[in-house]
Amino acid sequence: MNPFTYHRATNPSDAIADHNRVNGAKFIGGGTNLIDLMKENVEHPSRLVDLNHVGLREVSDREGVLKIGALVTNNEAAYHPLIEKDFPLLSEAILAGASPQLRNMATCGGNLLQRTRCYYFYDTATACNKREPGSGCDALKGYNRIHAVLGASDKCIATHPSDMCVALAALDTTILAEGTKGVRKIAFADFHRLPGDTPEKDTNLAEDEMITGLELRARFSRQFKYLKVRDRSSYAFALVSAAVGLESENGVIKKAAVAMGGVAHKPWRDFEAEKTLHGEKPSEEVFKKFATSFFKGAAGYGHNDFKIELGQRTLVRALSEAAAKGVWL
Repeated sequence: MNPFTYHRATNPSDAIADHNRVNGAKFIGGGTNLIDLMKENVEHPSRLVDLNHVGLREVSDREGVLKIGALVTNNEAAYHPLIEKDFPLLSEAILAGASPQLRNMATCGGNLLQRTRCYYFYDTATACNKREPGSGCDALKGYNRIHAVLGASDKCIATHPSDMCVALAALDTTILAEGTKGVRKIAFADFHRLPGDTPEKDTNLAEDEMITGLELRARFSRQFKYLKVRDRSSYAFALVSAAVGLESENGVIKKAAVAMGGVAHKPWRDFEAEKTLHGEKPSEEVFKKFATSFFKGAAGYGHNDFKIELGQRTLVRALSEAAAKGVWL
């Protein structure tokens, strides 16, 4: 681990100003990802700007919009009465991730900025364009069982690791950010990036910006499901996962939101495929057709070919379980 300096910020403006004074500075909240990356010699911040005393810990529901401060911990969010009642899909997804100890430290803002768990990204002896642009991607022809089957490029096939973000993608979340140019709102679909030719850039957050909070509007409090398929039953990242929210009336789907994790460089959502569910009566046949459409253009790299069928089966099951919660509607 390289030496670094430290600053305890007292408010968002102080944090942003200090961060931008020092080249190579990083914000730190819970540190559950950044500290690991520093230990593994992947990240080398010259300065850590501690956000734990800047506030941003409120969860509130005003005029139908749920706001979650960036420094709210994952467990605080998962067990908050407002979220458990009106946004249970988010609660379910958070509790599927990590361990209680890590969720007690990890922040909602930091969760958005998690970096991939690709083996090659963490192994500094290998080629990784995300870690060292231009060095190559050893995952392409290496052991790529956990890697992407959608939205990848010839520069990077890493996947996004967050469970929480998959639910946020389905919930039409807006991210609040603040920087030297003021405050701005970023639609969740526009926040994370696909690898393209610049896999080292995970998000569209500006260098001088910090996340201050999240806004959620889509609730899906009755018909929802977060389904995570992993190698072991606890504390493992998803091979594939699905976040599903449905609204039904008289046995017909009126609205559907579906996002997947473990399959792409960002939580994956196909808005055109979702439209094919509108007006349909829930059935295995309808859901299989949707799953096939969702995975159009998917491509495996050898060891991860199984993810395409596994992902389709996961979608069918998640949709079926979410729909079953509304049989009485």
